[in-house]
Amino acid sequence: MASRTFDQETDRTATLEAFADTIIPGEKRGPDDHAIAGAAPGGGAVAAGALELLTWDATGIDGWLPGLSDTLNDHAAAYAADPGQTTVGGKGFFDLTSIDETSNGTKTDASGYGIDVKRFYIAVDHQFDEKWAANITTDFNYVSNDSETQLFVKKAYFEGKFSDAFKLRFGSADVPLVPFVEGLYGNRYIENVLVERLSLEASADWGVHTLGAFAGGKAHYAVAAITGNGYKNPGRSQSLDLDSRLDFEPIDGLTLAVFYRTGKRGQDKESVTTFHTAERSELMAAYVKPKFRVGAEYFQADNWNQVLSPLSDTADGYSVWGTFNLKENLSVFARYDDAKPSKDLQPNLQNTYFNIGVALKPISKVDIAFVYKQDKVDNGFYRTTNGNIGGTTSGTHDEIGVWAQVQF
Repeated sequence: MASRTFDQETDRTATLEAFADTIIPGEKRGPDDHAIAGAAPGGGAVAAGALELLTWDATGIDGWLPGLSDTLNDHAAAYAADPGQTTVGGKGFFDLTSIDETSNGTKTDASGYGIDVKRFYIAVDHQFDEKWAANITTDFNYVSNDSETQLFVKKAYFEGKFSDAFKLRFGSADVPLVPFVEGLYGNRYIENVLVERLSLEASADWGVHTLGAFAGGKAHYAVAAITGNGYKNPGRSQSLDLDSRLDFEPIDGLTLAVFYRTGKRGQDKESVTTFHTAERSELMAAYVKPKFRVGAEYFQADNWNQVLSPLSDTADGYSVWGTFNLKENLSVFARYDDAKPSKDLQPNLQNTYFNIGVALKPISKVDIAFVYKQDKVDNGFYRTTNGNIGGTTSGTHDEIGVWAQVQF
């Protein structure tokens, strides 16, 4: 048997350490440790003595380790050299709840028990090489109040990554605001983020999207020229909307972001007269650490629903939210929104929303939450993602039950 060189022995040890820490991950053991570094607090398999146990001749497997290490390295090298890699993943939002919805104190037909599949995404990603990639993501949902299933193509784009500072996507892709805030909020499966809940933004749209990082990865930008009517309604119009984001992380865990969008929202057809340009701006701050996440948003919108009307209108609102981890797999959370959807045309119209609950993570990739939430509209009607709520005096949408998120 040929003797092993020092480099071979070092490489094999590093491979076995990575393999062991993949099974039981731990924190980084030193500056040269690349084996699942930082995947979990505390020591992992290697720190617990896994390699010493494996190489102990009493186990009878020590002689197999060089072959195992070489096989793992060969597989990794073949995977890296493959010019095309395709991955498939998914995410689903489910709920079993009781709704008590009233308008002017009288229950509506939206009240009752039901099961919803709010969203079920199937995503297929293909990496052609280090620069070029493509994605298609389908969006299925069933909401008991709608009494019908729906299936859409949410994302379908071709991507070129020319550097960390410049990535280009062509097609339907994430818009700069909604998915970014969702990632910090963490409870999208329970409720949409503020502007999407108020029907002031979709999470994806068709167009040309650019994004990238700078300042050593501490700052990011996203700028998109989009059709403006959301991924469910592709079409042609006389202009494209501009949608943008600039975010910065001044200290570890703290994210500050500003968003701006302007355009005709896909409504300026050849035979249609438009009167206004819709605009929306938002400020957001979020602080996310392993033990908690808290955040706040404020938006202002001008003529969002008045592009085709000679009458002007404005809207504004804010949202505050927080999640606190009591144990590794147990957390509590709460959120409060307050918005004035039509400050000029219906100055007394007001929407408030809150939720409060407890979330469990029984296994990896599965979240289960027990939640109570209320969406309320005073002095008129307004459509949120929970339905057309309100009345001449007020209307409320109270919902209690179990929400779940499954990822794979």
